[in-house]
Amino acid sequence: MAAELDFSPPEIPEPTFMENVLRYGLFFGAIFQLICVLAIILPVSKSQKTDSDSFEPKNSETVKKPKAAAPQISKKPKKETKKKR
Repeated sequence: MAAELDFSPPEIPEPTFMENVLRYGLFFGAIFQLICVLAIILPVSKSQKTDSDSFEPKNSETVKKPKAAAPQISKKPKKETKKKR
């Protein structure tokens, strides 16, 4: 009965080039995603905050104000007419 059991390790084929590309591409993709998530979670350094805080418009003319809607002179009110049946 002991002669019937085969305890040799199974033969595993060598990974192909495309399997290696896929494996390492997935690793790099996961690392890139972790870096992106950490960039969102972690606060911005103080040097960048002071640069953005010091920016103030020098005069009110540089700030753009939304334009009022121009009156449309060409449109005339439509005449109300009865529907013909």
